[in-house]
Formats: sequence, structure tokens, C-alpha cells
Amino acid sequence: MKIFPISIALLYLSVPAGAARADSIEKPTFDVGDSWKYAITVEKGKDWSETHDEISVARVTRTGIYVETKPSGSSQAPTESIWGEDWSRIRSVDGQETVVNRPLAFPLSQGKLWDVKFTEAHPNKQLHVQTTNLQYSVVGSEDVSVPAGTFHAIKIEAEGTWSGELEPAKTVVQGVDLRAGDTTMFTQAKSVTPQTVTGHIYKAFWYAPEVKRWVKSVEEMYNSAGVRNERTTTALEAVKLADK
Repeated sequence: MKIFPISIALLYLSVPAGAARADSIEKPTFDVGDSWKYAITVEKGKDWSETHDEISVARVTRTGIYVETKPSGSSQAPTESIWGEDWSRIRSVDGQETVVNRPLAFPLSQGKLWDVKFTEAHPNKQLHVQTTNLQYSVVGSEDVSVPAGTFHAIKIEAEGTWSGELEPAKTVVQGVDLRAGDTTMFTQAKSVTPQTVTGHIYKAFWYAPEVKRWVKSVEEMYNSAGVRNERTTTALEAVKLADK
């Protein structure tokens, strides 16, 4: 797809009320009942799966959006979570509230940059500590087609690295000591020097102002050899806005 300069592309975008300038997209306003349905595809090695989720705005406060998420068509109770007004995610990292994902940073304008960096202990069973360092940028706009239709969307990319230290490990050696006719069993444990692992992260989001959210996203994780080991893709299937 051809990427157009955002100053030109925005002439064709449906800019929400309150946008300050033709070359800048301001933060949208949300209403209770705004909802989006996404197809979510996860690829891990040769494994592949697809799910369909519905998210809806349950409450809007001065600082955030309370969102309910559930599988599409399910009658089960939704999962409730808090998002920032820019669809950022904040969670406790080592006791501190930390931004761990910020796909949008309003106002959006060509070339805008922002960073997300954090370090957390024991993020999973394999790592003792991990640092994530990402830089986001508004790179332009392009037409993108998803099940919900074709949109002229602003494209945001993020690239960066992750680095971690593997959990401390020990090797255990067992043997037999034969001395003067006596047999003694022994066990010896040795600590293994912590090993550092690194990798690359790539993300892309296509934001459509008339939808108040991205219509498509791609998030990829690469290992230290530069091989992709995971990719998650979301595509908008339907949207319902209370003010439309």
C-alpha cells in the first residue's frame, strides 16, 4: 500500500469534532455504549488460532475509559479493564503503576515520536528480569481494508527491543567416592552464570478517527537470532458508536 504524507491524507479523513488543525488529529470523546468487534489472529511458530472479541465502553472518567471485553456472541460475564484516554495500558510493575503500551499519543501529527520503556521482575517463568524499550512514530496514512470496510487511516509504527536475564539455574552432579573400601555417595550443586537474552519488537496500528480506535494492528516478537516467534493481528469487524 502506498503511504501518503499525513498533511495531504488528512484532507480525506473524517475528522472528529474538536480537531484543532488540519494537520493534527485530536483525542476523541467516548460515550457509554461505544463498541468494537475484532478478529484476533495469533501465530506462534507453526501454531495458528483466531478468536473474535467485543469490547465496549462501560464508563468514562476524567482520566480513563472503563472497558468490558468478552468473546463475540458469548453470554458469559465480560472482563473489565481500565484504559487510558489514548488507549494506553497501565499496570503495576514492581509495585509502580507503569505504562506498558501506548499505541496512540494525541494529538497525532506527521513525524510525532514517543517512547515506552519499562523493566519488570519475573515477567514469566523463564525470565528473572526483562526490559522493554519501544519508540513509536506517526509515519503517514494509507488505505487499509478490514472486514468492517476500507478506511483511510493514520499509521503508527513502533520498533524496539526486549532484553532479559534468564532465571538463575543450578546443575546437580551426583557421584560415588571409593576410599579404603568405603563407598560414599555425594551430590554437588553448582550455580550457572545468569544468561542474557535479547530480541526485537515491531508494532503497527492503523487509526481511523471516525472509528475512535485502530481498525487494524500487528504486533510481532523476534528472538535473539532475528527470527519471528510470535505475531498477533487484529482486524475490525464491526463498530457501533453511540453518537452516530
